[in-house]
Amino acid sequence: MLTKLKESVNYIKKRTDGFKPLVGIVLGTGLGDSLNITVKFSIPYTDVPHMLPSTTAGHKGCFLFGRIENVNVVCMQGRLHFYEGYDLKDITYPIRIMGLLGIKFLIVTNASGGLNPSFSARDIMVITDHINFCGENPLRGENIEELGERFPDMCEPYDKKLYLKALEKGAEQGIILKQGVYVWVCGPSMETPAETRMLRQIGGDAVGMSTVPEVIVARHMNIRVLGLSVISNVNKPDCMQPAPIEMVIENAHLASPKLALVIKGILKEVSDGSID
Repeated sequence: MLTKLKESVNYIKKRTDGFKPLVGIVLGTGLGDSLNITVKFSIPYTDVPHMLPSTTAGHKGCFLFGRIENVNVVCMQGRLHFYEGYDLKDITYPIRIMGLLGIKFLIVTNASGGLNPSFSARDIMVITDHINFCGENPLRGENIEELGERFPDMCEPYDKKLYLKALEKGAEQGIILKQGVYVWVCGPSMETPAETRMLRQIGGDAVGMSTVPEVIVARHMNIRVLGLSVISNVNKPDCMQPAPIEMVIENAHLASPKLALVIKGILKEVSDGSID
């Protein structure tokens, strides 16, 4: 895998004139246009050697290289999912690429279903921890020491300084951010009422079909992570309602201006050197 990664990274470096991003941003379902990035380079995933395409609605499948709040960033417009039939190493391949390009911070976003009954659609939840409910791990198999250690610590997968700063930046903008635990499920079928009840009982505040593999790989590479979930709907097991993908995309899109303000606030702190 390391040889393939180096080929991918070298291709991107040539296409971007050696552009060096400090922050990587993963924009989830319905969130691909939420940031007004000053784009210097745009590269479709399918142009990058060994990268696979995103097949999910609301995911453009493109790397954007540019600046936000005077910070060099690389944004993923959409991601790959386990339910698309991809291996976890394929799903996390772009995180590896961004890590080898030199990012120190990863901001990962998603649209998720609320499990916490105090949440409402279009709320934004700062992820404080996660539960891997799929029973799969992207680090399974031979470890590549050049990428990270065999048994990476996960006592703080989501950087506490970053998520506390996100809460602060939200408050400054009049945005009350929720906090909670994100549960990763395999998908693509939605959760049943019984599954929803169980996920809430084991400590979940929101549930979705992404993010956790990316975070595990980022932490394996010692990249600091901030996770933000847009609550697209709230799952109440005693009165479940369908959550069609069109509704998920619409609610994510409507919440995206608030999400953008929080992300820009964090990036301004990075630019100012306030986050060490």
